[in-house]
Amino acid sequence: MTYYPESRQPRPYAAPPAGASPWLVRLPILFFSGVMLVMLLLISAYGVYRLAYAQRIIPGVMAYGINLTGLTPAQAVAALDSKFTYDDDTVFTFRDGEGFWQVSAGELGVRLDAQAAAAQAQAVGHSGNLFADVIDQGLTWLNGTAVTPVIRYDQSAAAGFLSQLAAQINRPVVDATLTVNGTGIQTTPAQSGRSLDVAATLGLLDSAILGLAPGGEIPLVIRETPPLSFDAETAAARARAALSGPLLLVADDGRGNALGPWTISVEQIAELLRVETVLQPDGTRRYEVVADTGVYQPALEALASGLIIPARNARFHFDQTTGQLINIQSSVSGRTLNVAETLGRIETALFDPTNRVVPMGFTYDLPRYHNDVTAAELGITQLVSQATTSYAGSSQARIDNIATAASKLDGIIIAPGELFSFNGYVGDISPEAGYVPGKVIVGGRTVDGVGGGVCQVSTTVFQAAFYAGYPIQERHAHGYRVGYYEAGEGVGMDAAIYNPDLDFRFYNDTDYYLLIETSVLPGSTSLQFRFYSTNPGRQVVKEGPVVSRVEAPAATVYEVNSELQPGQSVQVDWPAQGSYVEVTRTILDTSGNVLNREIFASQYQPWGAVVQVAPGDSRAG
Repeated sequence: MTYYPESRQPRPYAAPPAGASPWLVRLPILFFSGVMLVMLLLISAYGVYRLAYAQRIIPGVMAYGINLTGLTPAQAVAALDSKFTYDDDTVFTFRDGEGFWQVSAGELGVRLDAQAAAAQAQAVGHSGNLFADVIDQGLTWLNGTAVTPVIRYDQSAAAGFLSQLAAQINRPVVDATLTVNGTGIQTTPAQSGRSLDVAATLGLLDSAILGLAPGGEIPLVIRETPPLSFDAETAAARARAALSGPLLLVADDGRGNALGPWTISVEQIAELLRVETVLQPDGTRRYEVVADTGVYQPALEALASGLIIPARNARFHFDQTTGQLINIQSSVSGRTLNVAETLGRIETALFDPTNRVVPMGFTYDLPRYHNDVTAAELGITQLVSQATTSYAGSSQARIDNIATAASKLDGIIIAPGELFSFNGYVGDISPEAGYVPGKVIVGGRTVDGVGGGVCQVSTTVFQAAFYAGYPIQERHAHGYRVGYYEAGEGVGMDAAIYNPDLDFRFYNDTDYYLLIETSVLPGSTSLQFRFYSTNPGRQVVKEGPVVSRVEAPAATVYEVNSELQPGQSVQVDWPAQGSYVEVTRTILDTSGNVLNREIFASQYQPWGAVVQVAPGDSRAG
């Protein structure tokens, strides 16, 4: 028998109550046992799962369309690298004119970071937190997880490529140049500057790459810089035109006869040319070829005096029947060389290769009395006075000189307020002016000279002015009494002239123009002056001549004339008494009132006859 202490004594078996089933106890035990067994199996299975995927990517992880389940990170890298071809297959084109460059995305710095993608895939469900990992792994198994692949873009690679491209595209800006060296002309063409804007082009490329564009053309952003001076040929053509040949400067003498030409050679033209740079409103510059023609101003001014043509008034006669003027000499416009205009013409022709002949420019002075002036315009309506003197007994030389001097005054017009000057109109008395040698009174005696007889003309115009009532401003009597001038009006009505010392002048004090007509009348051996104007309402009364202090003629003078034969003699001057003579002119108005009274005084010295004799004549002193 075995002894069990009290405490270890077996308890007596208690039989279940009558009617109870023993499975009521057994089933819960079996359920909890089963649950525990399942949990042990699940834990064992998870342990095996965790152990199996400890270094592998859990199921359900995707990247770049690839199922990475069960792959090690290295295997995932290999799988991703084999699938990613964007860097090699995608080609971008860059174009500049006819040139183009093609480069792959990979060469521009695009690559897939497979290591990073594999690491992200491996990290799913491997955080190290058991609870979190279980949830993460379960959700991934049920729903899957996509890992975004990391595509890296190294912009510096793209920038480096574009910088290399810029080295091929870029070019500096070059200004056109123009050089005129003597008669030689050199030019260099302009070139616009070009530069690739790397930053702007890179911005366009970035947009395409970051959007994973399937390649294509990327516009190159090229900045063009125009030259400041982009055209030299226009100015060069102008310089070539200037040097295309000499210039011929021409003129005429006013009567259609050519003067010149004066030549400006090509070498001289080259010295005139100057190249200037002109700044334009848009900031660019252009070349301009100019010529300093002003250097010829002194030469033109030296020529000017020989090219002057004085203006010449028309001359007229008055038709008393019709009251019209008859043109007897046409007007001529005067001219003077216009130096400034001529220089301008030289400059214009200088740059014209088709016309190298330069007519000189003139300033024309219209005559005061043109061909179409009318008597009505001038107030010429009537004959206001006339005078006639005789030249009977004159030599042919004296007659010729009378005609020449009278012609200088025929048809001239004296304006209101104008002073008539005999010397001013008749001009120089010389052979060049058409006068011939004859006897003239010089220094109180008659000598051989040019222009004998001209004083007959001045005497006649004096008498006409006297009777027209015009104020006499200057009048000189002859040194001695001359028979030619005493016929008709008598002594004291002569007027001596001697250019330039002695003149005869009168003043037109009326409001009307005065027309002077002259006529040499061979039939009556006389000279006539006619004054046409309008009588302002005055009458002229002559008193005298009053002769006093008479002196006997001087002794006869005998002069030797080598052309005479012995015994021959010729009287060339006649004796005259010396005397003092006064002639009074009284001017009355239409009512007979005295407007003016004037005495014309003349002092004549005694004069002896002059007889020319042959050489050896005893009478010659």
